[in-house]
Amino acid sequence: MKKEIPYKIYLEESELPTHWYNLRAFMKNKPAPLLNAETLQPMTAEELSEVFCEELVKQELDDTTPYIEIPQEIRDFYKMYRPAPLVRAYCLEKALGTPAHIYYKFEGNNTSGSHKLNSAIAQAYYAKQQGLKGVTTETGAGQWGTALSMACSYFGLDCKVFMVKCSYEQKPFRREVMRTYGANVTPSPSATTDVGRKILTEFPGTGGSLGCAISEAVETATKLDGYRYVLGSVFNQVLLHQSVIGVETKTALDKYGVKPDIIIGCAGGGSNLGGLISPFMGEKLQGKADYQFIAVEPASCPTLTRGKYAYDYCDTGKVCPLAKMYTLGSGFIPSASHAGGLRYHGMTTTLSQLCDDGLMEARSVEQTKVFEAAEAFARVEGILPAPESAHAIRVAIDEALKCKESGEKKTIVFGLTGTGYFDMMSYEKFHDGKMTDYIPSEEELAASLAKLPKV
Repeated sequence: MKKEIPYKIYLEESELPTHWYNLRAFMKNKPAPLLNAETLQPMTAEELSEVFCEELVKQELDDTTPYIEIPQEIRDFYKMYRPAPLVRAYCLEKALGTPAHIYYKFEGNNTSGSHKLNSAIAQAYYAKQQGLKGVTTETGAGQWGTALSMACSYFGLDCKVFMVKCSYEQKPFRREVMRTYGANVTPSPSATTDVGRKILTEFPGTGGSLGCAISEAVETATKLDGYRYVLGSVFNQVLLHQSVIGVETKTALDKYGVKPDIIIGCAGGGSNLGGLISPFMGEKLQGKADYQFIAVEPASCPTLTRGKYAYDYCDTGKVCPLAKMYTLGSGFIPSASHAGGLRYHGMTTTLSQLCDDGLMEARSVEQTKVFEAAEAFARVEGILPAPESAHAIRVAIDEALKCKESGEKKTIVFGLTGTGYFDMMSYEKFHDGKMTDYIPSEEELAASLAKLPKV
């Protein structure tokens, strides 16, 4: 007899993942290598170590080791908030009147309010092991900056955060949480770096972007002795650390004999989606099972749905390596939407390769539709979702309603990556009818893509 599925599925502490799942090891078509922007040759470990921590560089370049052991000190920290619950959305199912079964993996049970702490603690750990003084980073909505400030506080590291200016202004409370944990927070672009001053000259009055903030963080790290740059998304090392999300999700579902049909995640740089799908995509690549994967992005920053798969700079200031990814052009600065964590011009090389191989699909959604879904979800499930997470909720609801029309009883899993309690200005604009949907024109995208490097 099949076990009755509880509202929340909690794993035991003993079931906490002991290894990260390296999805790239199972990919026949590996993600293209990062290139040195000057020589156009693959970046070496020595070159990358000038910017990143040495152990993280090894993880970044490792596309053959299937399972990488999680150090005990990191696992001990994970125990503070992991394993995270997998929730059966019974109330949402009832409200929609759908025969679909809906589950969500909730990653908001920590002060950062998101999944970002999974990688922040790992990167801070390796920085401490290397004997560094501190780290620099960028943050969009502020969840990554908050997570990193927590991790650096834990290990006694200095933390310098460049926060995208429009988010710095929209989300002052998230900024103050970072400062509470000891981080120095600067709105980006700023006049404190060479690249920041250049961007301000070229785009006066800009609200900034993740690409801008990355440039400033990298420049700062390379100019300060004993510092390295760490990041919350895009690179392979981050997807590796976030695989704990997918491993826990699969373990929980397997305990009750549940096999998902559709797996959905919001996609900005790709960290949470890559982490959620890792073990499931690994099975698909090995021919053991089949799943439908859907990446959801904002219509205002449609990287996967309207971008080009090509080599591009990872940052606006062009100080980072070139990555082959779906991109809108490193100079593209999205409108000041309220999903700050999804305002990135590119997509991680791993997910880009999977999309190009037809193993995953992408959809873009307007932010008013996203907030409608967020509100509907909050009213029945009792959690106020982050705007980023609400993109996944939007498509999960859409898919559940399709099941209602067809009568199909599909199982849908999505990632609820964080809470929206610091995003109340966004909800206020939605409730007051002041929220708009900006969609870039073909001409705007074409102008940006025309400036891609010739590789």
